[in-house]
Amino acid sequence: MGENSKIEWTDHTFNAWIGCTKVGPPCDYCYAEGMAKRYGWVTWGPHGERKRTSEGYWRQPLRWAKEARVNGTRPRVFCCSLADWLDNHAPQQWRIDLADLIERTPELDWLLLTKRIQNYQRLAPWTVAPHNVWLGITCGDQGEYERDWPKLAAIGARVRFVSYEPALGPLRIQCMALVLDRPLAMFPDWIICGGESGSKARYMEPGWAASVRDQCKLVGVSFFMKQMTKKAPIPPDLLVREFPTATQFSRGPL
Repeated sequence: MGENSKIEWTDHTFNAWIGCTKVGPPCDYCYAEGMAKRYGWVTWGPHGERKRTSEGYWRQPLRWAKEARVNGTRPRVFCCSLADWLDNHAPQQWRIDLADLIERTPELDWLLLTKRIQNYQRLAPWTVAPHNVWLGITCGDQGEYERDWPKLAAIGARVRFVSYEPALGPLRIQCMALVLDRPLAMFPDWIICGGESGSKARYMEPGWAASVRDQCKLVGVSFFMKQMTKKAPIPPDLLVREFPTATQFSRGPL
């Protein structure tokens, strides 16, 4: 649940707490809910638990940061893989404590992914996102992207990314919008693409992934192909695994 993550686009995972509620079709076959049931961690849903992880577990990122200082590396930490950091059912103090941990580990890049970006202004535990925070949203199709990307685009962050997983429909990444009469950045810095896994996995057309790959290449967005449906072999032409570059980090609201 922490070190040496099997998730290809991160080095570690960190779960400040466990528990969440399904909020849309991409959540239908949530792997985290399945794990929570299997191991008896928490009950999922709006009336379920949100269980904070142990103090010893919370010290792990401090060790990762120390190792990074010694080794001259910069690990990526995905937080939270078994929860949603902007879940309004989680106590605000936990987010404040998480922000303190992030501030104490500047050697780590924290990837904060949410399905609830609309809660950011109300629940984010800082006025300005720390430099070592990458902010991301999940979207399974065009409708979710057009709903949530403009909200993320309006937030200043070193890196803003989109997890297009599970991909449930085609995606066009150009989405210009006006918020408070101010034009927003048109593209994320990074897009992760992936099909669904598990016995009930819904099929992702390879052409959807290829289209997003081509769009990213055209406009200079980093593209990361995580997996095909049911983790089938990734076709060679789709096996592109890029990370955001320093030149992209300067992107912000226009």
